[in-house]
Amino acid sequence: MVPYGLCREQYGIYGIGEKMNYQWYPGHMTKAKRMMEENIKLIDLVIELVDARIPLSSRNPDIDRLGQNKARLVLLNKADLADSRCNEEWKNFFKKKGYFVVALNSRTRDGMKAINPIVQDACKEKIERDRRRGIINRPVRAMVVGIPNVGKSTFINSFAGKACAKTGNKPGVTKGKQWIRLNKNLELLDTPGILWPKFEDQQVGMKLALIGSMNDEILNIEELSLNLIDILKKHYAGFLEKRYGIDEELENIKLLEEIAKSRNCYRKGEELDLSKAAAILMDDFRSGRLGRITLERPEGNEVE
Repeated sequence: MVPYGLCREQYGIYGIGEKMNYQWYPGHMTKAKRMMEENIKLIDLVIELVDARIPLSSRNPDIDRLGQNKARLVLLNKADLADSRCNEEWKNFFKKKGYFVVALNSRTRDGMKAINPIVQDACKEKIERDRRRGIINRPVRAMVVGIPNVGKSTFINSFAGKACAKTGNKPGVTKGKQWIRLNKNLELLDTPGILWPKFEDQQVGMKLALIGSMNDEILNIEELSLNLIDILKKHYAGFLEKRYGIDEELENIKLLEEIAKSRNCYRKGEELDLSKAAAILMDDFRSGRLGRITLERPEGNEVE
């Protein structure tokens, strides 16, 4: 069933070999964007989470407009799943743009200790301005933003050291705003993840689908897995062979068939279950079991 009453072409439901059109913009995202616009005037700092595997494609361009004239902190979340060399390249990329940057893993809290000092550094002008006005110890107010499934709620809970925000492994868990006081120096405004209504570049949509920012139920996972196989063969040679014991020189569809055989994915009889094999491949990629993989690199080194 195609969700939200829209046509199959909008939701990328196609057979293998057909071109998918990646779009996903549920109604609550429009409301979320409006809520962010209304609350930005209360904010001193915009903390933007991006997925370290696709730091540009996992940024909503609306956030740059909303965050104008605000201090900015970019968190390269899920850095443990991304290529470590690329993490350093992306940190330098965002620093050159004037952003503060931290690479972290919200689940294990790796990198979390660096955030509080950086928040104070990012907002030192605001803190000094308050001091001159006689306002002492007013907490920094930060808005936490990011696209669905990038790990905002997990970050907030890890940062606070307690369960303040709902979490889930599906996009769209956070539906409304909530203020969270972490300590006397910092308050966070949690917001729902928002995508933009139309992807001008379908490569962006494809990468978002790969990392799980769209609901898998509206996608053709077999076709998506073939895209992933293509990327891995070009830029991470040997990863598939190491994980599944297969020959990477085969055509992509044959590789998917070999993955199905290696993981005993059969329907009734001897028919290979490519859907099940594709789901296994996607899960291995998203969980990091394939290895540390980055799908794009800054400035001229794009992984296509």
